Amino acid sequence: MADDNLGSVDTESTSMNSEGRKKLHGWLNKRMKICMTDGRTLIGTFLCTDKDRNVILGSCEEYVNPPDSEEKEDPRVLGLAMVPGPHIVSINVDLYTPSQAVV
Repeated sequence: MADDNLGSVDTESTSMNSEGRKKLHGWLNKRMKICMTDGRTLIGTFLCTDKDRNVILGSCEEYVNPPDSEEKEDPRVLGLAMVPGPHIVSINVDLYTPSQAVV
């Protein structure tokens, strides 16, 4: 006995999933600033994420004070870093790429 529902796909969740995937795909290899619950700010290149909202940043630098604060500090270079999803407060993505510059 065949189950007719096995081949059906929920088109609404699939379209939402595709839109989210497209947005994440557009962020790949873009610079990203992540503010964390403990006040630290991480800036690095977005490499991937997972179902638990963890984010992997490459060429990552850590700032204890916000990078735009009056007190300037040298960043601590982390390199490759995993940011736990539950500790992320905000994410800013730099969508500008030098190849889009008008000469």
